[in-house]
Amino acid sequence: MQNQEGKKVPQVTFRTRVNNDWASVSTDDLFKGKTVVVFSLPGAFTPTCSSTHLPRYNELAPAFRASGVDAIVCVSVNDPFVMSEWARDQEADQVTLLPDGNGEFTEKMGMLVDKADLGFGKRSWRYSMLVKDGVVAKMFIEPQKPGDPFEVSDADTMLAHINPQAKKPDQVAILTREGCSYCAKAKALLEDLGYEYAEIPLEHRTRSRAVGAITGQGTVPQLFINGTHIGGWDALERWAKKAA
Repeated sequence: MQNQEGKKVPQVTFRTRVNNDWASVSTDDLFKGKTVVVFSLPGAFTPTCSSTHLPRYNELAPAFRASGVDAIVCVSVNDPFVMSEWARDQEADQVTLLPDGNGEFTEKMGMLVDKADLGFGKRSWRYSMLVKDGVVAKMFIEPQKPGDPFEVSDADTMLAHINPQAKKPDQVAILTREGCSYCAKAKALLEDLGYEYAEIPLEHRTRSRAVGAITGQGTVPQLFINGTHIGGWDALERWAKKAA
């Protein structure tokens, strides 16, 4: 793999889809006069890419913006239709998903690899880079190991390089059930406080066992913030008053 730090990004025109129509996006459109974080991965809808790599960049987008980053771009050697569907599936509205359909950009970056053993053909090696006004300021390239290593191109590593003191969005999850008035109140309070949250609705048949196994409690809602169990509605109210 070729480290391109200090060099200009390749001059390429990407063919993509915008509002169900064809569009051309040039390298200058993406990078000229901007600070851009780019991460590249082997393929849309693949496990690590869908479960971790793309979602975490999307989640940390506000912290990147607060640290001076104008845009976050995900590049993959996939066709425009696949990338458009993946964007919808992932709800990754904070990241521009860019199809490098012919692998031209990836090849000129020195990152095109042969994954024929997996039936993928030519794909991108996993990496990330910080680009300032079209020049590569920093690259994190995954080590050349068998398989698909994912050790250094993640969003947290890039954010720590750009701004070690960056404030990351809190990770909030809430266990709920349909028709629960206290669940509705808890979600409304979180929204009033400006928190984005992941809601985990529980089915009637398994709800009590799931809540008990996860929290040691018997009712919903149950709230978790950054891995810490806050508790139910009363506990959330107390926590909110302290956090205000």
